[in-house]
Amino acid sequence: MTERLPRARAGSDALRALVDELAEDIGRSVVVDDPLVRMICSSRHFGDEDAVRVRTLLQGRADAEPIRYVLAQGVARWSAPGFVDGRDDLGLLPRYVVPLRERGHLLGLLVVIAPGRTLTPRETAAIGRAAREMTAQMYAEHLATDAEQRVTENLVLDLLGASPHARSAALRRALDRGLLREAPHVVVSVVQVARCEEPPGQVEVALRGAMDGLRQTRGARGAVAVGPDRAVLLQLRDRPPAPGELAEQSARVLEALGTFLDASAAPVVGIGGRRSGPADAWASYEQALVAARAARRLPALHRIGDWEALGEYTVLLQLPDHVLTEALLPQALRALSSGRGGPRLRDTLRCFLEHAGSVPRTADALGIHRTSLYYRLRQIQEITGLDLDDGGHRLLLHLGLRIGDLLAPRAHDAGA
Repeated sequence: MTERLPRARAGSDALRALVDELAEDIGRSVVVDDPLVRMICSSRHFGDEDAVRVRTLLQGRADAEPIRYVLAQGVARWSAPGFVDGRDDLGLLPRYVVPLRERGHLLGLLVVIAPGRTLTPRETAAIGRAAREMTAQMYAEHLATDAEQRVTENLVLDLLGASPHARSAALRRALDRGLLREAPHVVVSVVQVARCEEPPGQVEVALRGAMDGLRQTRGARGAVAVGPDRAVLLQLRDRPPAPGELAEQSARVLEALGTFLDASAAPVVGIGGRRSGPADAWASYEQALVAARAARRLPALHRIGDWEALGEYTVLLQLPDHVLTEALLPQALRALSSGRGGPRLRDTLRCFLEHAGSVPRTADALGIHRTSLYYRLRQIQEITGLDLDDGGHRLLLHLGLRIGDLLAPRAHDAGA
């Protein structure tokens, strides 16, 4: 794990005082945002407020589109202050943005509304002095909370690790500290981000932001551990999640990451199996990792894999990546794909196998006459040399089709 960066939070009294002092000095609206352009604290208005600022104050958060726009200007990479152009269609006036950095880490953004994209030398100097004071204050607050956060996240990782002894000890400590409680249901989800062009630390910050609201929900109490390219969410529940609840939760996480990160990040979510309590969380975690592989390899899942809905894919995905290649495809299936009418016959074979070899149901599903279906099935047998009445042959072909699914363009490659 890298050094943790601060989550969005209400600004401390000291930070708010610095913001108000600067605003009164220069007579302009001032905001301090976190690295995800979410407001930490704000000054009063000076008649220069725009629609984005007003909505942010009313809602307590900025809309997704202004956040995406500001981040797209590269502010997370800036090492010096600069202007962000306004956007009339967003109701956004130009802003002077100062990155608040300490030891290479972006702690936040000092934002001053500047309608004319101009500041006087005195204003610029005052903003620079205030930025240095704010950076020192935010870093001190970060150090004060970092140690506790590190202990909590290490407990979560130990609880999900490979060592039974370490898991048992971590569970005792987590219960003693009140981090976790005994509950009859537990589920672990994993969020993974592909390699992307985001600046160092920004992916981790984005993952924290996307997971913020999941530590405590109406249906579950959670604990989160975040690393440079993944986040783990452990949720304890008094009752099983409702149908679709975890998928909806995962979709919200992906939506948030789509706001905070470039499309090249291509995040996926893996949802583990529902287990009987915190002592079994490690098993749900292992399953969540497999489900995340499925989400990456199967575009039809729309980047969310659920262990309990993956069926036979859960077995095939135990194979390491260097083994899961086209070499695993049965020769009979390769012959079918490369022969005349390959796509049509593959679709027919898939439908036939999905309907347990039922000719009436397969013909209905394909919308063809049974005579046509029998003709296609004879073609398949002639090309593959396999007997579709033989259970072993059918299993070989069915697994071959499933392997082919896993070799299709992945969610990241497909730009999903």
